[in-house]
Amino acid sequence: MNQAELEQINNVASTGFSDPEIEQMLKAGVHLGHAKSKNNSSMGSYIFGVRNTISVIDLLKTKEKLAPALRFLKETALKGGMVLFVGTRPAARKIIPDIAEELGMPYFTERWIGGTLTNFKVISKRVEYMIELERALNSGELAKYTKWEQMQKAVELERLKRFFNGLRALKRLPDAVFVVDTTHDTTAVHEARKMKIPLVALVDTNADANKIDYPIPSNDDALSAVRYMIGRIGDAIREGKNEIRGEKESESTQV
Repeated sequence: MNQAELEQINNVASTGFSDPEIEQMLKAGVHLGHAKSKNNSSMGSYIFGVRNTISVIDLLKTKEKLAPALRFLKETALKGGMVLFVGTRPAARKIIPDIAEELGMPYFTERWIGGTLTNFKVISKRVEYMIELERALNSGELAKYTKWEQMQKAVELERLKRFFNGLRALKRLPDAVFVVDTTHDTTAVHEARKMKIPLVALVDTNADANKIDYPIPSNDDALSAVRYMIGRIGDAIREGKNEIRGEKESESTQV
């Protein structure tokens, strides 16, 4: 798509909009969907139109669907709940770790490990083993082994950290799962649905919105769009956690 085509899409998508929130979405490219030929039938009501074969997401609908998703995530955090962030494609992988770690939430940015939710006990044991192996290596406890054996343990730890490092905070099944790209991380979506864990997700024009409890119509692969949306998700969770902190401080003051 050349610059002229992009400008044409932007002009169409921005017609009549003066809402600051929608303007921010527009600048981030949230409205840019996939080619019309890839449209999922469930996304019909969220598509503003088609320009030069590219589907344009209706940002009024995005704003409408984003609000309840953010309310749900804020309430989940306010109750002390845990939200699992899932984003294994390049854009999400760059953004999720910092926000999730700041919020104390678990995350997956490498290939989804089958059974993470449906066989949680087994996965949690792998995480526990990773943490214990890290402790043993850092404490010098493994000095009794040969250098070759220590090296093998270090290699094993790095492999475990690659896949499980983001799950350190996952001490139990999450109260919600946030997925950036549902067409890519299909197993995560399937497992969350099977375990009846509420799903919040970005749904691009090629995604099945019917599988998501809180679908947010949005581009799911452009770095700027993903950064904007993950930022909004993070803000909602942060607000909930801050309200908990404020309530606790208020209670301690009254005692």
